[in-house]
Amino acid sequence: MMTVQPETGPATGPTVLRMLLGSQLRRLRESQGVSREAAGWEIRSSESKISRMELGRVGFKERDVADLLTLYGVTDPDEREALLGLARQANSPGWWHRYGDVLPNWFQSYLGLEAAASLIRTYEVQFVPGLLQSREYARAVVLLGHGRAPVDEIDRRVNLRMERQELLTRPGAPQLWAVVDEAVLRRPIGGPKVMRGQLEALIEATRLPNIRLQVIPFSAGGHAAAGTAFTILRFPDADLPDIVYIEQLTSALYLDKRDDVDHYAVAMERVCVEADPPERTPDILRRILADLDG
Repeated sequence: MMTVQPETGPATGPTVLRMLLGSQLRRLRESQGVSREAAGWEIRSSESKISRMELGRVGFKERDVADLLTLYGVTDPDEREALLGLARQANSPGWWHRYGDVLPNWFQSYLGLEAAASLIRTYEVQFVPGLLQSREYARAVVLLGHGRAPVDEIDRRVNLRMERQELLTRPGAPQLWAVVDEAVLRRPIGGPKVMRGQLEALIEATRLPNIRLQVIPFSAGGHAAAGTAFTILRFPDADLPDIVYIEQLTSALYLDKRDDVDHYAVAMERVCVEADPPERTPDILRRILADLDG
């Protein structure tokens, strides 16, 4: 059986490596007709642990992977070493690990998925998407939720957001397709000066070939996804399903079931149709900027 050979480099984070390894282990298990319960017994664990491993939602012990490969009849030394090597890589911390003191676990998972995505589609109703925020706007947003935090903590949260944006200009950068409600652009987060800088930054962002930005005008009235911000992530490896990410106040939802993903994909397609076309976005931003200056 052919093993997954992920590309290495800055785009490959531990989250997607765990997903790739989990997907490979699931295929090996199913090809041998082994139940999750039997696999869990083999590694002195449970059926639910095997399920989490196959979904890439937990780390991998090299001993567990070795035992599972034996159970699944994988005896070729090269194939075993490829998968064991993948397990070792999957346990390496991502670049965001050093921000662990200000990052909840549920958002660390998202950063891993975002770093590995080839296409990021996002819909926002309250704030400019994090990947497109200016430093001053990002600080204003952070202060809304952490206004009593020490200055150095605020700085770290803002620096994290700025470092996260580097994926948009790296080699092999993902495509970002963002749709925002007009209210996002007219809500004076941080005051007029901050919003002016943010609008100018968005105009610059629309010049990048991998960024598509659309605005849903007030005149559109109600629309398919009103009130619900969400992101859909697609990955370059065909073995990995699209994932819908919905952030909540103290947690997040990750949806990968086909029916759920299809529901959000349809909603995304509808808001893209209801929004003004992307080629009009720079003019819309300039008009809002002029209104702000006026």
